[in-house]
Amino acid sequence: MPIPYLRKLTGKDRSQQANRHLAFFLSFIAGAINAGGFLAVGQYTSHMSGIVSSMADNLALGSLGLMLAGLACLLSFLFGAMTSALLINWGRRQDLQAEFALPLMLEAGLLLVFGLLGGNLEGHKWLFVPMTVILLCAIMGLQNAIITKISKAEIRTTHITGMVTDIGIELGKLVYWNRLEPDRGRPDVIADRGKLRLLATLVTLFFSGGLAGALGFKHIGFIATAALAAALMCLAIVPIVDDFLKFRRNV
Repeated sequence: MPIPYLRKLTGKDRSQQANRHLAFFLSFIAGAINAGGFLAVGQYTSHMSGIVSSMADNLALGSLGLMLAGLACLLSFLFGAMTSALLINWGRRQDLQAEFALPLMLEAGLLLVFGLLGGNLEGHKWLFVPMTVILLCAIMGLQNAIITKISKAEIRTTHITGMVTDIGIELGKLVYWNRLEPDRGRPDVIADRGKLRLLATLVTLFFSGGLAGALGFKHIGFIATAALAAALMCLAIVPIVDDFLKFRRNV
């Protein structure tokens, strides 16, 4: 990808187009991590609704250990989001071009750690499976907070429940029977077609990423995370290099 495009994609100077394009990339990657991670460790890690519900179920059934495992996942997701906010706000206070690229680069590094941990799953499942699940939750929290901060909470990429809900709302507006109602001076119900296209694209990319991630883990195993980490590094590297060169000039 051209350097100017990557600079706009993850640099501090934002545009609506850059936000959307970054969301497209991250939605695909999130789908790949979530689906591939399920094949690896048997648990989805991108949505906290199911984890919190399982905590309640396990507590009601007296499975305290499973409830605490769910709590660890929840806290890990929370820690990932908190870390992302810390890095972004620190970068902003330092006037860095890479304020959004820093957490992306951290996510890439954590994905590589996930791949390394995966190589030890067979011999030490009792230890590495819980660690891997917690790590994946942290990665998902980290990524979701990045796009949330960038888009001012308009876009999420790691779970699609809200997006599917919004698609349903816009489709309801799209098929509304304006012409069948008497004209009472009220504005027509009109769907936001641009928003509908954006949401449909994000859901499609999440699914496509999930398919790619699942196939990758099925056929080549944990090495599939290297491609995802490389993609994130590619997205993040230009603003980081810009800041490094600026620092070198000022020394």
